[in-house]
Amino acid sequence: MSKDNQAPAMSAPLIPKSVLFGNPEKMQPRLSPDGKLLSFIAPRDGVLNIWLLDPATGEERPLTADTGRGIMRHFWAENGRWIIYLQDSDGDENHHLYRIDPRNPDGGAVDLTPFEGVKAVPAASSLKRPDELFVWLNRRDPALFDAFRLNVESGELVQTAENPGDIGEFIADGDLEVRLALRATPEAGRELLYRSTPEDDWRVVDHWEHQDAHAAVLGFDADDRRVLIADPRGGDTQRLVRFDPETGESETLVVDEEYDLHSRMVGRNLLREPATRRPLAVIVNRVKHEWRPLAEDVEQDLERLNERFADGWYQVVDQSRDNARWLLAVNRPHRSTAYYSYPRGGDPELLFTVKPELDEYELAPMKAVEFTARDGRRIPGYLTLPPGVEAKKLPLVLLVHGGPQVRDIWGQHPTVQWLANRGYAVLQVNYRGSQGYGRDHLLAGDKEWGRKMQNDLTDACNWAVEQGYADPERLCIMGGSYGGYAALAGVSFTETAERPDVDEAPDDDYRYYRCAVSIVGPSNLKTLIETIPPYWKPEIKRLYRMIGDPETEGEMIDERSPLNYAERIRTPLILAYGANDPRVKLTEGEQITAALKTAGIPHEYYVYENEGHGFARPENRLDFYSKVEPFLAEHLGGRAE
Repeated sequence: MSKDNQAPAMSAPLIPKSVLFGNPEKMQPRLSPDGKLLSFIAPRDGVLNIWLLDPATGEERPLTADTGRGIMRHFWAENGRWIIYLQDSDGDENHHLYRIDPRNPDGGAVDLTPFEGVKAVPAASSLKRPDELFVWLNRRDPALFDAFRLNVESGELVQTAENPGDIGEFIADGDLEVRLALRATPEAGRELLYRSTPEDDWRVVDHWEHQDAHAAVLGFDADDRRVLIADPRGGDTQRLVRFDPETGESETLVVDEEYDLHSRMVGRNLLREPATRRPLAVIVNRVKHEWRPLAEDVEQDLERLNERFADGWYQVVDQSRDNARWLLAVNRPHRSTAYYSYPRGGDPELLFTVKPELDEYELAPMKAVEFTARDGRRIPGYLTLPPGVEAKKLPLVLLVHGGPQVRDIWGQHPTVQWLANRGYAVLQVNYRGSQGYGRDHLLAGDKEWGRKMQNDLTDACNWAVEQGYADPERLCIMGGSYGGYAALAGVSFTETAERPDVDEAPDDDYRYYRCAVSIVGPSNLKTLIETIPPYWKPEIKRLYRMIGDPETEGEMIDERSPLNYAERIRTPLILAYGANDPRVKLTEGEQITAALKTAGIPHEYYVYENEGHGFARPENRLDFYSKVEPFLAEHLGGRAE
């Protein structure tokens, strides 16, 4: 390491990677419908499993005994008798639905969807049918989801709608009857289909052109007649509207002129009353997520919670059936995520923090930033600076989010805190094409992979240098999924233009970035499109709008594929993939590493055989970050364990 690459002098102790990337102590609490029992996910012999807490006695006991990749999601059946959980096979995303009896876990788990190669999606439940779930299954055709009612007591499946070939979503009413559907159009738009009763024929009651196809149908209103939609029409941002498919009339309930409502990054955007499904509040995805009331009887609750958690933001992750108690997840960048039980009208009671050991260390604050891209577009993002050092000419990691049509959010992020603790400034950018900032910002990313979207990332680094935060000689680009693609693009074809002073950079030199880390990153856009999961096929035209149509725009796709510039790479590079990834197939890693080997270009390549689109097993996360940490220290000069 050169003298200029010395690690910054920091007084904050190193946070062990096992604390940052190991298993949580507890997470994801869920209330039984009667509010008397609490389930949660916690390690059992090092693997995440479902546990049960009896609040009356304080007794905790495990309910499941998984020994593989762990259980990531669970919920209670409406009848209160069963806990339902989802599990796939080593990251293949073909989730099965299982049930277990919390009062008799020794009876074992029952696979309710025991179909090989089939993905089950739990879409709704209802007090009107407490023994059933509304689910989607691609059992008949891997490319198409049909709609079913699943009896969690008997396991009986009743098909309620068959997909004719172009339906992306089926939506049920409070009786779990399918009465809405979203259909893709050849122009990459969407149509809303409706039927008054399950016996009626479908009819088109609304449609969105491509530019508005990110509208989100949030379900029926409490009356099972009108529909709640996060609709971008009528302005640049999504607004919550109540739409009557019988009359075509709609009314706007909430609108924010700068930010969208719906986000795939937030699980429960819309808060409802459990018994009636009456909408109570909705989240606006501002710099920090903010709740907007839809009913007067929750206004005091939201005011109380806003004041109590003013240094963060919160989600309502569950409710008792009588709505008298809420479970809250409180997110703050500088603290571990904490879960609270909130008796409405009272004071929130701490249940547990996800990683209490993390709170023993000094964590870095995150601040919102904004800069102007080279074409004048305003680009928002977040900057996290290492604590206890002067924010001047620091090594910087540009951490690029995936998607791309999602966004970075303000809050706790283990990777960000790890990097900041090691001495790096961390810049996260909601480049054009990111969700949450209105239609114009979202659509500005169409067919700009490797071009304007990539320019936004470069311009972000240049901004950080101009502001004095970053050392221009110590920049790293790192990301997963689309972020992994951006890292590959950044070191293959972006850098030549950004460093014209470097002529065909020699083997011992670099161009713009000092190093790069690509996690499950596409290298060949043509094969990425060809190998998407089969159930993405109904929305394939939207993917073509984002990336390009291989039939008519193959040359453009080739020009933007890092694989075709592999021989140009001179930047030290780490690549990592999951062998079972259904979204970015392992062939994306195999192609680029083969090209690098042929060209004689050094690189590090890691494959995790029991992982998918990301690394869920703590042993794999720790192994991966144990490889990245000395790599960054060598090339950027940060600290390492």
